[in-house]
Amino acid sequence: MTLMVLDTSYLYFRAFFGVPDTVRGPDGTPVNAVHGLLETITRLVTEHRPDRLVAAWDDDWRPAFRVAAIPSYKAHRVAGEAPGGGWVEEVPAALTVQVPLVADVLAAVGIPRLGALGFEADDVMGTLVARATVAAEPVDVVSGDRDLFQLVDDEARVRVLFPGKEGFGVVDQAELTRRYGIATGAQYADMAVLRGDPSDGLPGVPGIGEKTAAALVVRYGSLAGVLAARDRADPGLTATQVRRLTEAADYLAVAPAVVRVAREAPVPVVDDRLPTEPADPDALASFVGRWGAAGAVTRLVAALSA
Repeated sequence: MTLMVLDTSYLYFRAFFGVPDTVRGPDGTPVNAVHGLLETITRLVTEHRPDRLVAAWDDDWRPAFRVAAIPSYKAHRVAGEAPGGGWVEEVPAALTVQVPLVADVLAAVGIPRLGALGFEADDVMGTLVARATVAAEPVDVVSGDRDLFQLVDDEARVRVLFPGKEGFGVVDQAELTRRYGIATGAQYADMAVLRGDPSDGLPGVPGIGEKTAAALVVRYGSLAGVLAARDRADPGLTATQVRRLTEAADYLAVAPAVVRVAREAPVPVVDDRLPTEPADPDALASFVGRWGAAGAVTRLVAALSA
């Protein structure tokens, strides 16, 4: 029973910027993100035929536990404080109006949308992967976020379907080795801690870029191995590397908990079997009548029922 997990926010952002904003509903409301997301799901279902399908959702795009550890985490994306606490993400207005529509159409089609309070969609995906691994079921994680490469595990049959020029390519351990020279998803997470990620506000260890980070993780097996080598001034490290790793000790103490996805988030258990017919045909018909996207909806329903 193969589970496919969608990084929903990534996919609708991608659709928003990839589909012309001239795609609009009858009242002129933009629906390009909705349209593009539905077409993407149709293609994924048609090409990969999963048995189970879940749309992971950001109930909290900037969790407090990550901000407490590293205050710069995603700080550049903050548009303001939310009335009920937390932060409002800076999102184009033409996309903001479409997010509730995405939720509505997924519900009408019957694709469960799962989030967890205080956790990101990445953590939802990590938790679902962990559960599937215990059940010995394969998982396809669909995302263009390289952070999720840490979930790749050939033995557990977990891979990432990553977008490219010709659709979604498979990222497995062989692909991680080809791209980065590392052997596992766990080593990718360790490399990411050392390297950092400016797009997420993670500083990394100054002076240690991706290639050096990968080489260190491979040489010593893991981040823990790198830090142990630092502490004993291993001759495999240059004096400069020892100094840089030492100066970044405070960052390295907290960064792993920020970079690594949660595996035990409070994600509800639902029936996630691939729907073969719409969960709410009337709601789906109403959605099409109000917002359009009839072609995209029809193609998705046909793909699901094939």
